[in-house]
Amino acid sequence: MNQRIQHLFNIEIPIVQAGMVWCSGWRLASAVSNAGGLGLIGAGSMYPQVLREHIQKCKAATTKPFGVNVPLLYPEIDALMKIIVEEQVPVVFTSAGNPATWTGFLKQAGITVVHVVSSVRFAQKAVQAGVDAVVAEGFEAGGHNGREETTTLVLIPMVRDAITVPLMAAGGIASGRAMLACEVLGADGFQVGSRFAVSEESSAHERFKQRVTTSAEGETVLTLKQLAPVRLIRNKFSEEVLAAERRGASVQELDTLLGKRRARLGIFEGDLDAGELEIGQVAAALRRVQPAGTIVHEMWQEYQKLRKHLYA
Repeated sequence: MNQRIQHLFNIEIPIVQAGMVWCSGWRLASAVSNAGGLGLIGAGSMYPQVLREHIQKCKAATTKPFGVNVPLLYPEIDALMKIIVEEQVPVVFTSAGNPATWTGFLKQAGITVVHVVSSVRFAQKAVQAGVDAVVAEGFEAGGHNGREETTTLVLIPMVRDAITVPLMAAGGIASGRAMLACEVLGADGFQVGSRFAVSEESSAHERFKQRVTTSAEGETVLTLKQLAPVRLIRNKFSEEVLAAERRGASVQELDTLLGKRRARLGIFEGDLDAGELEIGQVAAALRRVQPAGTIVHEMWQEYQKLRKHLYA
């Protein structure tokens, strides 16, 4: 394959670990970077000073490049961006907001900027904002998702035809087979979330990891489309949301039902009934909790083997 992603991030393997709330701390990010990929610290669940601590610990744990994922709707985003610049983080992935707001600021500081999108239109807007690369994330992905409900298989080739900057595929990617398929569709690299969410270094609760690795096909559902669509494993909370949506609950009612700590409750604290259990559809294929480095190497070796066989 081409080396666009490796050259852009100065990494060996074009696998990026997604910046997932309550999963992606410095341990996971540094483990992925040390394995040759690009690890990301997920700032969406961190207070500014906590983010600074994670960045500093990540620097101490790896000499290789790593990045930070920042949801642009974060309430204290000014403080986060200031810390990222002060700590000289080399790469920032932005999501859930307008990339034009912060891309220029980050690039002036010498930071490589990538934006996560769910549609061709948003990919084009990100390029217009000056990003260095785009992640196109399909409907299969866990956590917050696009309203368009476009699958990865459909999204990647459409985005590839619309932009020229490096493109990473996301959503349903947990194997070398999926990587190769996305490469054929036009991706230069790959962002992986769910499989790293249940890695040994993930900061998710062990009960959450166990629930994911025993989940069955069809157990995830996309909910809260009136607020911000999010894919969850079905549980008592998700059924309450679905029931509220079926009876026509207002945005205010759904917001009240969601509350402020649902993702922390489910992912970090391990409450499998009342918490948000954010994970992708590919959860049904995940059966082991593994070291992050092992995940990187297994996926890369499978990809290389299959690619060699395919093009032979």
